[in-house]
Amino acid sequence: MTDTRGQQPSYEAYNGPLPGERAGERQQGPYHPPQAYGAGGQGAAGGAAATTAGGGTQGGQNGAEATRKPRTGARTTPRTRKARLRVAKADPWSVMKVSFLLSIALGVCTVVAASVLWMVMDAMGVFSTVGGTISEATGSNESNGFDLQSFLSLPRVLMFTSVISVIDVVLMTALATLGAFIYNLSAGFVGGVELTLAEDE
Repeated sequence: MTDTRGQQPSYEAYNGPLPGERAGERQQGPYHPPQAYGAGGQGAAGGAAATTAGGGTQGGQNGAEATRKPRTGARTTPRTRKARLRVAKADPWSVMKVSFLLSIALGVCTVVAASVLWMVMDAMGVFSTVGGTISEATGSNESNGFDLQSFLSLPRVLMFTSVISVIDVVLMTALATLGAFIYNLSAGFVGGVELTLAEDE
């Protein structure tokens, strides 16, 4: 029986694709994907591999926080709030009470200051020196002249200062109350005094 198929190719030297394989799937080494983004692409590929391996989205969040830069334009200076107010009316009764207390305090300070000043001048010998000079200038053969030390004694000075303080209390209280009435009348025409108040946060 004669073989009519002719010369058949040798399958041992055939290196092409086997039946059922696509052309290009059979390679000699491991597959390396193209590097589109350089080192950043490798990091992204590693992060993706870690995510698919079971890390979830935690690896991606950590990478985003590591590359996040702090803001440098944050505002650190505190804001100042301002309010513009107007004094429309002054209560005469409250003005009288405040002025009365302030005038009493001023009167007490006047009495204390006068007594301290008299003690200092007496310790320095001012009254004796000036009193001797005035006595010699106003004296005569029949009289000794004007006695300054007896006239400017401490009880007399304190009494005179107390009288002045009482008059000052009455006048200051009356003038302050009258000023409150006058201010209320003028505020009805011009609107009163405007004030700008500021509050720091």
